[in-house]
Formats: sequence, structure tokens, C-alpha cells
Amino acid sequence: MAVKNTVYDKGWARTHRCGELRAEHAGQEVVLNGWVHRRRDLGGLIFIDLRDRAGVVQVVCDPSADPDVAEVAKALRGEYVVGVCGTVQPRGEGNVNAEMATGEIEVAASSLALFNVAETPPFEPRDDTNASEELRLEYRFIDLRRAKMQANLMLRHVATLAARNFLNEEGFVEIETPVLTRSTPEGARDFLVPSRISKGSFYALPQSPQLFKQILMVSGFDRYVQLARCFRDEDLRANRQPEFTQIDIEMAFVEPDDIFDVVERLMAGLYKILGEAVEPPFAVMPYREAMDRFGSDRPDLRFGLELVDLTERVRDCGFRIFSETAKSGGAVKGIAVPGGANLSRKQIDEAEAIAKTHGAKGLAWVKWGEAGFTGPAAKFLGDETCEALFADGACEPGAAMLMVADRWRTACEALGALRLHLARQMEIVDEGALKFLWVVDFPLFEEDDEGRPTPMHHPFTSPNPEDLDLLESDPLAVRSRAYDLVLNGEEIAGGSIRIHDREVQQRVFKALGIGPEEAEAKFGFLLKALSYGAPPHGGIALGWDRITAMLAGEEAIRSVIAFPKTTSATCLMTNAPAEVDEQQLGELGIKLDLD
Repeated sequence: MAVKNTVYDKGWARTHRCGELRAEHAGQEVVLNGWVHRRRDLGGLIFIDLRDRAGVVQVVCDPSADPDVAEVAKALRGEYVVGVCGTVQPRGEGNVNAEMATGEIEVAASSLALFNVAETPPFEPRDDTNASEELRLEYRFIDLRRAKMQANLMLRHVATLAARNFLNEEGFVEIETPVLTRSTPEGARDFLVPSRISKGSFYALPQSPQLFKQILMVSGFDRYVQLARCFRDEDLRANRQPEFTQIDIEMAFVEPDDIFDVVERLMAGLYKILGEAVEPPFAVMPYREAMDRFGSDRPDLRFGLELVDLTERVRDCGFRIFSETAKSGGAVKGIAVPGGANLSRKQIDEAEAIAKTHGAKGLAWVKWGEAGFTGPAAKFLGDETCEALFADGACEPGAAMLMVADRWRTACEALGALRLHLARQMEIVDEGALKFLWVVDFPLFEEDDEGRPTPMHHPFTSPNPEDLDLLESDPLAVRSRAYDLVLNGEEIAGGSIRIHDREVQQRVFKALGIGPEEAEAKFGFLLKALSYGAPPHGGIALGWDRITAMLAGEEAIRSVIAFPKTTSATCLMTNAPAEVDEQQLGELGIKLDLD
């Protein structure tokens, strides 16, 4: 006889979650709801591992005690949804499963209900699944049943609650800002939303709540916070999503140290959830120093391999590429690699490919082995210069010096990427360390592809007051009051003191080539607000997906997002984005031109 689905009613309301039961519950009658994780028919007894988000518990069905229960149990398959009523009992001697939190007990079923059947899933929801990520994303509702995924999302929930409670105690007010707003590009493309009522006009989804939170400061809400959903239509990388979450903070009447203090204590509280101690205050490093020493504005401090500036050392050397670069205002940077004299030609070629990928024209190298100084650059540099280079790098025999000659930033970034590659190759990263760092004193502007100033962060970042006179004469020399928080080589938060003076904001717009009419059209509402008593203010946005991934020990942020997109910005489960029909487009006044 086929077993039919049972209608769920209050009689099947659970008394406990599966993973909550322990030895102290022995003798209690319980009702459980969940999914069949596994069924084992041993002839005399039928065992069911029942799973819910709290864990797994073993249920035993005895055909001799209740044939009706056994009939239902025999019909069960993996991922069927069931209800169990039974008594908690200790497991027999020798049957305790020390690997399960519920391993000391089992539930002897007195009644069993089948609520729904399930097709055979394309993969079992186990943490050791070998299913491809594409398949897991297509069947995300199955993937999210895995214990690791549920633990990740539960950790995210707990961390979010802890952050909210902490910031509430610190006097922050949570305020929601619009999701439909006007397009004010902040460095990436906006997602545009057509208006049906105002045909030909568009809303934009916010890249951040930046302008609204500044206006809230003008409005007198001196401590604002929001778990904000943000949207950026940009080319994706492994750890970027087109929609993401940030903890958005803004404070009035503050200096950077005030913001650092709040964020540091917040981070200490988050890691306390994991039982890990984080001790503020965090280290602070200027942008220029971070680039010079580590080749990155988000340096990983868990290992050495610092860059060495060799520019002055080789200014008058016999290696023309080096000397010409030094004399033309460029930089010659190097990395001293302990044991590098043993690097193979293949490893050197890999290193050069990485340097070229990050803009370098090539990679020069010298080895210091038993035969002295060797390598293509050694014969041009000469032994005396080579010896001085290795002394600059605090190297001993057996090392290698890998060098790039180029523009300062290119040389730094190429060797910064190579530094990370070498650290992984040499296995010298302290994986258990937590190395926080504030990077400060960023340039206000950087050059775009046409050599014009463009904001390094966004155009509302305050210039350093000491550099205001350079805004018109030498904008690329102006330092900003921006700051990033870096953890183990990952930027996890970024912010700045904002411009609160309308005149200064207009000068920054002018330096960016934004004339008065364009500024009024795009940012008139902000300029108007700055004219009505804007207080000094600043803030920061914490990348919540990245932070929770690091808390969970995950490499990819997709592992802490319930329904992420792929690197091509598609949702494999819903097949979004998707075409819409002509009627919808007609209502919006839109015609497609896909040529």
C-alpha cells in the first residue's frame, strides 16, 4: 500500500529541533520535524537520520512495536519531509556516536508522518559533496541544506545582530535610505530602472547611500547606521557581486580617530563571537609607505618579503634600463627572496608573467649562489652593485633579488602581486594570524587613461587642509582624508572625512572637470544642503559579505550569501537576468537596439 502525505496540523508542531536533543532529554516524549538525511533498513530495525538546521538525530523504528510506523519508515527516501513523535532514549552500549552532538541518544518513534516526498537530488547535501559550484548554485535550495552553508548563514545572522546591538549602544540610529534614486555615478556603472510614469527618465539603484547619509548629518542625525544593499554594474571578480551588503556608518563632529575607535571595538566584538581576541588600537600606515613596502594599498602583514627601493642605488649603474628609469623619475624596486638561488627557470618565468600581468615591462633578477652573482642582470650590474643590492635587501648568500624598473606605482603593484605569489609558493603565510591595519593619507585624485584627475575614492572626500592650495595648481599632489581598514590583505572597510563646505566641494568638482551647470544638475541637492549648516562629518562602510566570509573562514563571499550571482552576474537558480516581453517594454516606452 502506497504511503500518502500527511496534512500538517498543530498535532505535529515540534517540541525540539533535531540537533538540540541531548542525554538529559532521555525519557521525554518529543515531536520533531525535518528532512530524511539517511535511512538504513537493518531488517529488524529501521534507522532514520533526521535533519533540520540545528543538526541531525537518529530515529529508530521497530516494526515489532508498531507496524504502521515501520510501513511509513520503509517508504522514506533521502530528503523526504517528515514528522516524528517518539521518546528520547539512551543509545545502547557501544552504539554512542561521539562524532554527533546528539550521538548519546536516539528517538524511538511511536508515530511517523510523511509531509512531502522529494525527487532524487542532483547531489547529496553533504559538506564533502564533489558537486560543481555551477550545479550547487543552480540547485541552491539543496546546497543551502548543507551543514556548512547553514552554519555560515547562522553566523552571519549572529554577527549582524551583534553589530546592530553594539551600534545601538553607541548611539547610532538606523535609518533606511532610498533604493530608487537618481544616477550619480561613483566610479562604477549604475543599474538603471526605467520609470513607467515618467517615460524616458530613469531611477538608479544606489552604489552606496553616500549622499543621503551626508544629508542626514546636515539634518541633525549625528550618528547614522544602515545595513545597506548596494548595487554596482561593474565587471565582476571572484569576490565581487553586483548586489552586496555594507554596514554604512556616518558621524558628525568627528576626526578619523573617532571613527577608528568605533570600528575597532566593533571588530573586536565580532571576533569575540568566535572566541578570538582582537586588541585595539590597530596599526596605522600611510598609503605611500604601504605601497613602498608592500606594493599594495591593502598589504598583507602576515609575512615579510617587503619591497626594497633600489632607485638611488642603480641611478648610475651600468644597467641602462635601470639607470634611465631612475633618472627619468621612475622607480626601481626589488624583492629579496631567501633561498631564491634555488628558483627554477620555470618559477622565474612564472614570476615574470605575474609582473607583466600587473603592468611591468619585464622582470630582472640576480641570484647569489655558490658561483657568486648570476642571472641576466648580473653581468650589467657588476659584482659591487649586486653586493650592494643584496645588502639593501638584508640578504645572505642563497637568496635572489627580483626587480622591476618602471613608473613608481607600476613597479610597486607588479612586485606587490609577485610578493603574494611568492608567499603562497613558499608557504610562509601565518594562516592563524589576524593582522588589522588602517591605511591613511591616500591621494585625493589619480590619473585616468587620458591623464585627467579622477577621484581615488569618491568626489565627496575631504582634501587634507594642508593641501587645499594645490587643488587648482597640482591636484594630483593633494592628499585626502580617506582611510581603509585592511585585514590580512583584504580591504574590509573604507571611508573618509567628507567635504562639509560648499565652496570646497565646488573646487573639487572643478578639479574633476565638472563645471557649475553639470554640478548643479547632478549634485544640486547636495550643494543646497551644504549651504544650510552642514556639520563636519565623516563615515565608513564595512563590506559585510567580506567580513562575514572571513569570520566563517571562507575564501569566497558566495559562501555567506544565500542567493549569490556568478562571476558573469547571473543567477543560475532563477536564470536572471532574463528577457521581458514586448508589452512590458512598451509600457516603459523602451525599444531595444541590440545591434
